[in-house]
Parts: sequence; C-alpha cells; structure tokens
Amino acid sequence: MRKTISLAGIAFLSATTVSAQERATNPDARANATLRAMSQEEKIRMLHGPMPSMLPPGKRLPGVAIGAGYVEGTQRLRVPNLVMTDASLGVSNLNDLRPGDVATALPSGLSLASTWNPDIARQGGAMIGGEARAKGFNVMLVGGVNLVRDPRGGRNFEYLGEDPLLAGTMVGSQISGVQSNRIIATIKHFALNDQETGRNIASVEMDEAAMRESDLLAFQIGIEKGDPASVMCAYNRVGGVFACENPFLLNDVLRRDWGYKGFVMSDWGAVHSSEAITKGLDQQNGENLDAKPYFSTLLVEALAGGRVPQVAVDTAVRRILRATYTTGVADHPLAPGQAIDYEANGAVALKAAEEGIVLLRNEGGVLPLAQTARSIVVIGGTADLGVLSGGGSSHVRPVGGFKKLGRAGRGAAITWVKRGYGGTPPLDGIRRAFPSAAVTYLDGKDVPAAAAAAKAAQVAIVIGEKFASEADDNVDISLGQGQDALIEAVSAANPKTVVVLQVGNPVAMPWRDKVPAILAAWYPGQRGGDAIAHVLSGKVNPSGHLPVTFPASEAQLPNPKLPGADAQLADKETRAVYGLAAGLKPFNIVYPEGSDVGYRWFDRKGLKPLFPFGHGLSYTSFRYSDLKVTGKGKLKVRFTVTNVGAMPGPDVPQVCVVRPGKAKRLIGWAKPMLAPGAAREVSIVADPRVLADFDAKTRRWVVRAGTYRIEVSHSATETALKADTQLSRQTLAP
Repeated sequence: MRKTISLAGIAFLSATTVSAQERATNPDARANATLRAMSQEEKIRMLHGPMPSMLPPGKRLPGVAIGAGYVEGTQRLRVPNLVMTDASLGVSNLNDLRPGDVATALPSGLSLASTWNPDIARQGGAMIGGEARAKGFNVMLVGGVNLVRDPRGGRNFEYLGEDPLLAGTMVGSQISGVQSNRIIATIKHFALNDQETGRNIASVEMDEAAMRESDLLAFQIGIEKGDPASVMCAYNRVGGVFACENPFLLNDVLRRDWGYKGFVMSDWGAVHSSEAITKGLDQQNGENLDAKPYFSTLLVEALAGGRVPQVAVDTAVRRILRATYTTGVADHPLAPGQAIDYEANGAVALKAAEEGIVLLRNEGGVLPLAQTARSIVVIGGTADLGVLSGGGSSHVRPVGGFKKLGRAGRGAAITWVKRGYGGTPPLDGIRRAFPSAAVTYLDGKDVPAAAAAAKAAQVAIVIGEKFASEADDNVDISLGQGQDALIEAVSAANPKTVVVLQVGNPVAMPWRDKVPAILAAWYPGQRGGDAIAHVLSGKVNPSGHLPVTFPASEAQLPNPKLPGADAQLADKETRAVYGLAAGLKPFNIVYPEGSDVGYRWFDRKGLKPLFPFGHGLSYTSFRYSDLKVTGKGKLKVRFTVTNVGAMPGPDVPQVCVVRPGKAKRLIGWAKPMLAPGAAREVSIVADPRVLADFDAKTRRWVVRAGTYRIEVSHSATETALKADTQLSRQTLAP
C-alpha cells in the first residue's frame, strides 16, 4: 500500500509494504526501504559533508580519497560514502591535496563547445569519469552549463558557450559519459551564476520568461539529455533569494515543472540556513566553508524546535539514496588504485583539442604551413614549456606535471588561483610537425628582438595568451601584458605571421587585419601543443566553430561595464567568495539582453562583431543546397552539404530561425565528415522550445502561429540558404 505525500509542491512515495523483487529493481522502492531502516543520526549524516583540506588529517574520514569533499554513508545498510572531486576538465587536484598525483587534462569547456560534437563530449566525460573512479571518487562535480553572458567572466572557460541549445546538448552528452562509469554527475551552477564578481552577495534580477528562454533552458536540455543524479545550486541570489534556498528554482522549476528526481547539493560555502532543506536543498557540501553547520547540529536543533519538519529530512535522504541506486554507485563499491591508461586517455584529449581549435582567419591561404618551410620562429606564450590552463577548482595537474606554476590574478588570497603550464609544449609539437625546418623560440619580452627574428624567418608564430580563473573576472577583453604591441611588431616584420590564441574568453584584436592567420586554441589541455601543431601543418583540417561571439569592443556588450565593477574587489572580494571576509555591500545584476544572449543581442541591435558566433574556417570549402522545410507538426529542415574543396574535412552547418521582430535563434546543427566532392543530406528536427516564447502567466511554451524564416548558415552572420514556412500555434508544458 502506498500513499502520496506532498512537501512544497514535491510528490514522493511512502511505502509501507515493498516486495523483495521491487526493492531489487525499483530505485524508489529501494530508497524507501533503506530509509525506513535508517536511524535519525544516519539520516542527518547523509545531508552534510566537509571539504577535507580544511580539516586536520586526524579528523578526516579514514580510507577516503582526498578531493573536494565527502559525505559519510552507512556501511551496515550498504549506503556508500559519497566521495567528491572537481571538475569538468579532468580530475582536479585542488590545493595539491594529493602530492604527485596527475590526471588527464581535457581542453577547456569553450574548446569542447567549439567542437559542436556531442560524441566528443561523451568520450571526454567517460574518460574523466573512469579516472575519477580509479582514483577513489564516485561523485564528479561536472558539468558546468552557465551561459557566457559577458566575455570578462572568470569561469567562462569552464562553460559551454552562449547558446542554450548548444550548451545544453553538449553538457548532457558530457554528463552521460561521466555517469557511464557508475558515478554521480552534478550539473551546475543552478542558476544564473554567470560572473564571479560578487558571486555570493549579488542578486540577478531577470523576469521569468527571459530566464526560461536562456539559462534555465540550457539546464533543462542538459538534464533531459544527461539525466544527472545531482544538481548543484549556485552562490548568487536570484530575485533577492539565495539560489540554494530558492523555492522557485529548486521546487517550482526543477522539480514541479521539469520532474527532476535527483538531489540538490550546495556549492561549497553557498548555504545560509537550516530552513533551506524545506526550500529544495538536500545536501550541504563544504560545510566548513559556510558560516554555520546548518545541515548537521543546527538542523537537529531546527527539527527539535519545529522550524523544520521530519518529512523534509526524509525527502532529502530519499533523493540521495535514489541517486546512488539509479547510477549504480551503491552496487559498485569504489576500489581505488586501479591502473589508468594515460596514453589512451591522452588520445581522447588530443582529439578533443584538435576538433576544438577554431581557424578564425586565413587570408591568402597561409595555413596550412608548407612542409618546405626552412625556418620558423615561435614567439611568446611559454611555448617551450607547455600550454596554459585556467585557474580555480577545475585546475588539473596534467600527466607529466606542471612545468611552470604560480599564482596569478587579483585572487592571490586563494591558493588555488594558479596560472599553470603543462601538457605537450607547442614548440615541441611544431618541431615534430616540421622536421626539415629550423624552429627557434623567443619569449617575446624583447619586442625589437622578436621582430628581428620574425623578419629573418620564413614563418612567425606568435602565441598570444590570457589567463582566466574562478573567483576573478577579467577587467577588460584585451590580451594585455604588451602582447598587442608584440603582435603588431612581428606582423609588420613578417607577412607570414600566424597568431595562436590560448585564451579562456573572447579577446579584442586591434591587429586582426594585419595578421593573415589566426587560430583560437583556447586552453587546449593535455595534448594541446600537439593539437596546435597538427592544425598548423594540415595533418588535421580545423573544424572548430565559435560557441561565443567575439565583440569588437566592450562598448558592444549589453553591460559595457561589468556589473559590480565598482564594488570592493581585489583580494578582499576574492576572500569574500568563500565567506572569509565581511563588509561587501550586496548589489543587483541586471542583464539588459534578457534571453537574447550573445549572438542574439548582436542580431537584435544590428551590431557587427569581431567574429560571430558559429564562425570557423576550414582548409576546404563547403556548399549548401536543396533546402526543404516542413512546418507541419514538428519543424523539420533538410538540406545537402557538399565538399567543393580539395581536402577532406568536417563541416558545421547551422540552422537558425528568424521570427518577425525577434532575434534569430539556433535551432539545430550537424557535423558531417566529407571527402572532396562528396555530398550528404542533413536533417534537423527543431526543439519546439527554441521556436517558442515562454508565457510565465500560463506556465507554457507558446509557438505563435505565423511565418518563420529558416536560415542555413556558416555562422550567425553568414547565411547560405533561407526559406519561409508557416507554423500553427502550439503550446507545450514547461
């Protein structure tokens, strides 16, 4: 016999009699049965856990791998310890907790999004999930899907771009790969945690329709496609309410409207009350970073005082138990110390980096470089030691270790804000790719010397870089550190200058029209140097396309000045990120673009970017033809892609919708691999939500009846085919 009990709009089952067979096959039944057998102490223990690096060694849980955190289980009931590690780019070694330990470092999130290839995301997720399990972790804090609203955001390099369909699709595949290892994955940071400045004091003010059509849609798609067992709530406030105790986000949207059955964990240091458990939060993580032990001793007091009902505790525990059963975590105990095939995993990282590199410019066919080149000078970027990686909790010590590592940014008070170089050095990769050439290196600090070396060489390659890190937004979009002047001088000295950018964000390029060839390599990970060399030499035909818009200047942005930039920043602000300093005044963040993030804003305002969303060149050429659009039922688009060039390679045709008076939206894409002269028909079925507006009053997606223009494009600004179609009115559940 069962009855349904409701708490804050959430329904769950309370089982009084459950058969042995149902317990064995039904995760809800298993969770109910285990819950009934637990003591109150065992229940409370599942709702909180520390960050172990902040505990004395004697107070850490014995036998548990040291990472981002852990939550103690109940061994007598076969409830496992939940052992957690960061992050989306590999198994992080936060604060050097595991001396000498290394992991395969994947390229950055923006690099992954640039592949436009969900299979690459799935393979990368499976790889890092496998390494995590081998190292003794069964919860990975992956993947991040906050939208890139501002190119100065410190954590943008971790995320998957500015479009909700692209980002949601890619993160869903990544999560699916991680969880294939019987590991809990955690989609994050829910929601609107789109900048670091004031991240735990600021409130994002945005109407519901705009949220639903942008940031929330990215999460919704990611959850549908990846089925993550956990959602991590964010630091910031939304509508004045902290995200980790925001019933609109956690109960109304996530559980009522989306039917999410997993559990919600807090970000580390993002909990503000015991009552948060009645508002949708299930687990306090990194509790020693919070002001108080809200989900342990204070929760017991709140239960005794009647401020929190017992049903809230049972609901949270049930959700966590269910996640361990649905993912297989409970039935496949950890066995740390398993061997890891770093060579095979390095090949996964290499493939991801190669597909993520974007050829932004190639005037005169400078690339690929001819094997007959006799002399090549490589300038800047610490190219002799390794490739740059982003900083913060996602920092991965790569196989081979860091060749250079130091603090960087305004966040020096946090020890994990580090600027690291590791993986395969570009210089070594270029030397292997061009064995007949004399390849030399200069660090670029002496600009006249660099220009002279460039003039004497057949080819000059400048590595431009810009560091980005959690806890520290960039102050502008310039490369900085005199690199613009260096590139100007080198390009003036040598007409065959190639700029390779290792960046975590879009950057300004005042020298763009003076440089014939530009590559965006992002933070390219473990095998980044090899990937760069393979694209330069033509061993790999570049197929990356931008997942973000590169603005011409900050003046084109919805917020030319970063929200909160006038607040107290530098070290004091960084310490405040984790509640280690007080006195900062809360402020509101308003995004004038609303749901029109990135390329949608540029389209709406008629702005010409430096490089548009979706842009990416190839060493071959593609033609689109035979567009057919069917608007009955679901919108279906078919067209033919033909490789009309002389080199095999993949293409990324993009399909957008243009509605009267509205900004264009991406509704689908494909990535066909084509030999020279080959053609393939591409078929796309549009998700109705990207055609629709969200009506907050009726809580429905509404596709308006009318004429819709469908465009097949090479980028957000370069349309190859177009056709109009009529759509009937359609309403969809939220």
